[in-house]
Amino acid sequence: MSFVKSPRPCVLTINGGSSSIKFALFEADKQLIQKLEGKVEGVGLAEGTFTVKSLNPRESFARPVALPDHLAAVALLMDWIQERAEFSGLTAVGHRVVHGGAKYWKPQRITPEMIEELGQLSPFDPDHLPEEILLTVAFHRRFPNLTQIACFDAAFHHDMPRVARLLPIPRRYDARGVRRYGFHGLSYSYLIQELGRVAGMEAAKGRVILAHLGNGASLAAVLDGRSVDTTMAFTPAAGLIMGTRSGDLDPGLISFLARCEKMTPRQFDRMINHESGLIGVSETSSDMRDLLGLENEDVRAQEAVALFCYQAKKWIGAFAAALGGLDTLVFAGGIGENAPLVRARICQGMNFLGIEIDESRNRAAAGVISTDSSRATVRVIHTDEDLMIAESVCQILGLGESSRGIET
Repeated sequence: MSFVKSPRPCVLTINGGSSSIKFALFEADKQLIQKLEGKVEGVGLAEGTFTVKSLNPRESFARPVALPDHLAAVALLMDWIQERAEFSGLTAVGHRVVHGGAKYWKPQRITPEMIEELGQLSPFDPDHLPEEILLTVAFHRRFPNLTQIACFDAAFHHDMPRVARLLPIPRRYDARGVRRYGFHGLSYSYLIQELGRVAGMEAAKGRVILAHLGNGASLAAVLDGRSVDTTMAFTPAAGLIMGTRSGDLDPGLISFLARCEKMTPRQFDRMINHESGLIGVSETSSDMRDLLGLENEDVRAQEAVALFCYQAKKWIGAFAAALGGLDTLVFAGGIGENAPLVRARICQGMNFLGIEIDESRNRAAAGVISTDSSRATVRVIHTDEDLMIAESVCQILGLGESSRGIET
């Protein structure tokens, strides 16, 4: 099957993870219209699932599938795409690429040269880049005439001040691209644009802290619409405690575990990325919903939740110092949008920054959850990385009038 441009071209967005592939289809007219979204998850497990949510409920489904590896997962997705009439106008695919090193950060067409260089960068992010490369290669082999665009998750932080990018290690590594990059950039780009839409340009250009809190979690300090600092660093394992990632650790722990437990670098990498964070502290679950339900009867769950909230509070204080104050705090992500108790605990005792939470607004996840008298406005905004990918694709290819961007 070959895809050709139709009067209403479509853009497919792909967000590949270590065990899943998320996707969405947008129709590009004067505005982007999302037609469907889905997920192929459970890659490498005995049984995975293929889920689709469509504008037409009759076409939505969730069914078990066999997914021994990522090749099987992407083949299943591409087979399904070829059978669907909605994809007859498919013009381009936009891929979320977590890491592009120092060279690749602007959204751009994927070329063989880029794929080769991203392969060389795989040690920068072994948990994401190999699978992301595999997805782009698989789509090219099946649909060689289909344009593919890479949207880099670190792009939002590319122009952070140099003092925020430097790592305090021998300078020679800086020349090799070892620096603080930051991630969740697609989410942060959306949030700052949406803040400008709902609160005005003055708010979007003020002193803003964005908290993307989910299984992967980070915060960003933003001034004049640009990233000033962020919690994630050279890899997405740094910063705040996450679902299965440790966040920041004493680097001396590496040599301690190597000496005392003969732990190898590969084992240490697995521990900090897949066995730490909320699951490591609680020994129960990486899901905040589970831990909140267990904390009254399980001290381990209680401590995991407390550590998450405490670290988020510390980062907010640190970033307020970097910004010289705080005008707006935004919560987003699965936890940030859906856990009022976590939001309340993070903001508790933050009156010195002008943060006062309205309990009823917070419980209802209102757009603004701070009191009318709060000097800093606290907001809850649903983030949309897929829309940001689709907008980037449309801007590069000149499709429709999809940009919601703010002037900088």
